Amino acid sequence: MIVGLDMGGTHIDAVIIKDGKIINNIKRAYDSNNLFQDLWGSLQSLLNDYDKSQIKRINLSTTISTNAIVEDKTSSVGMIIQSGPGLCNDFLACGDENVFVSGSIDHRGNVVQELDISELKKAVILFKDKNINNCAIVTKFSTRNPKHEIEIKKFIEDDFSFITMGHSLSGKLNFPRRVFTAYLNAAVYDSFKNFAINIKKSLEKEGISAPVFILKADGGTINLSTTENIPVETILSGPAASFMGMNAFFSTDEDAILLDIGGTTTDIFFLADGIPLFESQGIQINHYKTLVRSIFSVSMGLGGDSSIRIKDGQLKIGPKREGPPYAFGGPMPTPTDAMITLGLIHVEDEEIFKKAKKSIESLTNGLNQSVEDMAITILNTMAHMIKNRIDELLGEINSKPVYTVRELLYGKTITPKSIQIIGGPAKVLSKILEKRFNLPCYYPKNHHIANAIGAALAKPTTEINMLVDTSKRVLSVPELGLYERVDKNYTLDDAKKRALSLLEKEALNIGSDKDIVETEIVEESSFNMVRGFYTTGKNIRIKAQIKPGLSYKLKDGAIDVKS
Repeated sequence: MIVGLDMGGTHIDAVIIKDGKIINNIKRAYDSNNLFQDLWGSLQSLLNDYDKSQIKRINLSTTISTNAIVEDKTSSVGMIIQSGPGLCNDFLACGDENVFVSGSIDHRGNVVQELDISELKKAVILFKDKNINNCAIVTKFSTRNPKHEIEIKKFIEDDFSFITMGHSLSGKLNFPRRVFTAYLNAAVYDSFKNFAINIKKSLEKEGISAPVFILKADGGTINLSTTENIPVETILSGPAASFMGMNAFFSTDEDAILLDIGGTTTDIFFLADGIPLFESQGIQINHYKTLVRSIFSVSMGLGGDSSIRIKDGQLKIGPKREGPPYAFGGPMPTPTDAMITLGLIHVEDEEIFKKAKKSIESLTNGLNQSVEDMAITILNTMAHMIKNRIDELLGEINSKPVYTVRELLYGKTITPKSIQIIGGPAKVLSKILEKRFNLPCYYPKNHHIANAIGAALAKPTTEINMLVDTSKRVLSVPELGLYERVDKNYTLDDAKKRALSLLEKEALNIGSDKDIVETEIVEESSFNMVRGFYTTGKNIRIKAQIKPGLSYKLKDGAIDVKS
């Protein structure tokens, strides 16, 4: 059995999948202030009649890290940055305090200038005076030689709770993105650590010993213990679960729009010839550009529980969720109340129906509309907002090269041929969206728990970046902390074979099943290094990954329902 849990903005969705079939599922509202009780209660409800010893693994997606950043609830972070000569420091500043230290390492990994220990002593005093407990250390060419990052960490580690080193997060060369990635990793550490503790307590309370994996932004998973040190990888974990859920249900080789319409947000994805678009350099969250690999997705503050108000005679939906729908005790009318009013969501309790209708009626004052017309206007406005945002995104995407998970598509223009929808309101909104877009809309019969299904079926994945300098006879893989000697005649083919071999071993460390691991080289280059008139060696670069994907397709439930 595999258990999948998705912790969205309002609900915990959970499923049990056995032999490719969904054998149980739940949807439960939760309170982030009472996380342990809600997680434990969800696991109790889900697993009450099942043998817990048969659970092979638990895959979980969460908005914990994303919400901490978006809601500005991150921990204080002290940044120690070594930018080297020739680079302005101002634009790199992030976190609560920044100390720019001297010393440098060049692009080939040679130490040009050593560290000044007195600067590190001043940094420690400054951070402790400001009650900063988490730090990030980033030096410009640490992916080529992490010596200075490691030395700084050793000097300060007794004074701080958590320290991130930039080279341990990515082997890519983009220095500013590595600075911001390291900052966010340290900033969300405490939030994610608390979340991980609650997960472990909940599992212990239920007597579950199965390994736990967290969904990453690229659609793969990574085990919980590893994620505690690199929580930045869980940014956009929720949208990744959305995509994997849609991937489990839908299949197409055409351009398409994918939508996950939840209680708080609508997540938007695109397919180019059936392949998801990809963030080629990494996620941008708020104004921070990172090196975190991700499926391309955009969230807009629009969902079934978005607050509705009339402002200057105009209907406004979202972007905030002020609470549950008015019908269920919330403070303001929502699109869910409109759906209940129109009978599109059936409720047994007549009082709930009356509350929903009353909330929509409150919006009609001065607008000369019936309650039913106002409810219809609300749903049409939602569709209009989604259509406008997608048109904007397609304009941006089609104005530059299109990157998919597999390749760069030169000259590709995305022209969607269909819309595929999951989420609680998917069935209700499909007909409205079909009319607005003039495209066929599809939703699966399990649309309300598709995220949990996507989380359950996601495979573990990771990537490595390898650099070989044959003149120095050094091979390095920063993500693995691997630095080894090679022969001066080392070739590109040798490097590719070594990279794939390392990935196969790493697959076991991240908990992947050996029989479903797919490794691939996604980038490769080799060029001569010349000094004077002579070739001194080769610079070889390899990026390889364990491909994200589904463990298997569902044997049931994967039925496309046309609106």
